Amino acid sequence: MSDATASLKESVGRYGIWSAQLRSEDAERSGERAEAVAELEQLGFGAVWLGGSSAARHAAPLIEATSRIVVGTSIQSIWDYEASATAARFAELEVTHPGRFVLGLGVSHGPMVERYSRPYSTMVAYLDDLDRAGVPAGRRVLAALGPKMLELSRDRAAGAIPYLVTPEHTAQAREALGAGPLLAPEFKVVLESDPARARATARAYLARYLEFPNYTNNFLRLGFTEADIADGGSDRLIDAVFAWGDEDTVRRRITAFREAGADHVALQVVEDGPSDALPREGWRRLAALLG
Repeated sequence: MSDATASLKESVGRYGIWSAQLRSEDAERSGERAEAVAELEQLGFGAVWLGGSSAARHAAPLIEATSRIVVGTSIQSIWDYEASATAARFAELEVTHPGRFVLGLGVSHGPMVERYSRPYSTMVAYLDDLDRAGVPAGRRVLAALGPKMLELSRDRAAGAIPYLVTPEHTAQAREALGAGPLLAPEFKVVLESDPARARATARAYLARYLEFPNYTNNFLRLGFTEADIADGGSDRLIDAVFAWGDEDTVRRRITAFREAGADHVALQVVEDGPSDALPREGWRRLAALLG
């Protein structure tokens, strides 16, 4: 394990928060976002991972509002940002806030990208460009699900940030990566004990992801069936990719990722209500149950 990767593992700690809401560009709510990320730092989370096709410009205000917490993109789509511009913004943040930004990269999804083609080869070329521009491999991670991208995460980055996975995938990813690289899966949490309400919330949120072959193919590799993926997802699938229940149950489900080989778990609180609302009470409850 390189010194840079070891430092990154130490910096992000065991748990972080994954949030699309904190990526927002709504200027009127910038103060609210700054206050929220400062509270996450106080609550003890080691990292914030910004959902959507996020970039350094979304991370910068959150880094400036805090003193320690690491902010990463989860992910920056390689189709949306040129490597040269990415390298320039990385260098700017490294000068002003060294070690605080992690570049999480991904190939996104065919249905979302008009010019989607040869995603693996395009990622390799993008990493080549970042190398030439001086972005260190130890400060970038890849949204890897399948074997080839996991190997690329091992060989050309500090590790992997798989999204929408299970502890079984984490165990497979750890085997592919080996002991050294960072493995930081995302995991969704519904803080609701009633099975019907919890699954309804989870199923409504999962629906958009079941349209993307990258995820559905990964579910099939993990042993789920076409029936599990149909009609918004079976209870079996919902219960595998979301934690819900009482505090002990949620804690146990999160711990399962660590036991499977995760260095860090990026927790996403899923709630009913407006999609742009910051689930701050949920974050506080998570911090309390994780101790």
